[in-house]
Amino acid sequence: MKKTALLSILLLALAAPALMAQVVVPESTHTTQVATDARTRARLHTELGAMYFQDGNMAVALEEAKIAIEADPGYASAYSLRALVHTGLREFAAAEADFKKALSLAPGDPDISNNYGWFLCQRDRPRESIEYFLSAIKNPLYSTPDRAYTNAGACAIKAGDYEAARDYLTQALRLSPDGGALAQLQLARLAYVQGKLIEARNRFLEVMRVIGQPSAELLWLGIRIEHKLGNQAEVDSMTAQLRRLYPTSPEFQELLKGNYE
Repeated sequence: MKKTALLSILLLALAAPALMAQVVVPESTHTTQVATDARTRARLHTELGAMYFQDGNMAVALEEAKIAIEADPGYASAYSLRALVHTGLREFAAAEADFKKALSLAPGDPDISNNYGWFLCQRDRPRESIEYFLSAIKNPLYSTPDRAYTNAGACAIKAGDYEAARDYLTQALRLSPDGGALAQLQLARLAYVQGKLIEARNRFLEVMRVIGQPSAELLWLGIRIEHKLGNQAEVDSMTAQLRRLYPTSPEFQELLKGNYE
């Protein structure tokens, strides 16, 4: 379904309670109905906010999360969304408070656990982050354990635990339904930091083969691999791509500084 069509459906659904206000609800079921309506509105506003967040519209996403929380203060996903928005706005204290609130309302929720783990990893707390990825993986209802394994592997690399990183990423490859391009990227990164440059290049080339447009992270890794191997023509080619596609990225800024490590 196209995003515009989904947006229209969500907006129509949010309008529905006003139309239903004329319906007389028996007194015995009134409290249950109010709670159900509140949860439904919170869920719809959270889904709408998530769409705006994905489009980079942080202000509207934040407002939708606020409306969702006001509708149902016990809805964990709304706090999780607001935490992601605060993270995008670099309001890290507020983000952590919302993640903790979300997990207090829904302990062990795999999506929230995975997101909080990634937040911790990006805040230079990679060892602390692993327990949240593993918590997500343990949930039998979690539909994308490969993502949590990939994140655990990436953060284990950051923590310097290379053996664990390889174990997590191997599991991610095994479980991934799409060939595990993200896991392969992290395995290439692992091989690079361990000085296994041929393995790093082979894994890098495999990722390049299966994806469409390369990310800034992937191009930067390729540049560093070929730089260490002394292949200047490849370095120049990927540098041109990075400059053209991601001129404002942190990776391109590192390249300009010559920080290949």
